Amino acid sequence: MISLASLFRRTKADDDTDTTTEVSADMIAGIDNPDQTDQPDQAETLKKALTERDTLVQLCLYALDRARSPGVVERLEEGLSGIGVSAIRPDGDVFDPAQHEAGGTVPTQDVTMDGVVAETEVVGFADRGRLLRAPIVTVYKVKQP
Repeated sequence: MISLASLFRRTKADDDTDTTTEVSADMIAGIDNPDQTDQPDQAETLKKALTERDTLVQLCLYALDRARSPGVVERLEEGLSGIGVSAIRPDGDVFDPAQHEAGGTVPTQDVTMDGVVAETEVVGFADRGRLLRAPIVTVYKVKQP
């Protein structure tokens, strides 16, 4: 079963009349080639909607960084997850400089832990697999005797 959805945006025209613009699921499905949509202004509307979505996601990340309430943080992360933006907390994973930013190291005597992420200092985010912000992490480093 295919679910269809639309995004409606209400605006005021120059003559003070209300206008509504619809971005349909069909338009969103054609995201890889928005120039092939049925009507030229549909492509422009889609591009604008996607730009506005990116701006809104960035605003949510900004709010997340400043939220003091664990409940607010949880709710923002749930909302972002619902639109394909996932939090990245690589605790216990091997440090990957292409995906993680090192914020510091913590000494360990366990050689098997060398290069493993000890903790996430700042949560990272990805939008459907595209890295928006790399997590800042603390990495275990073997302590030399």
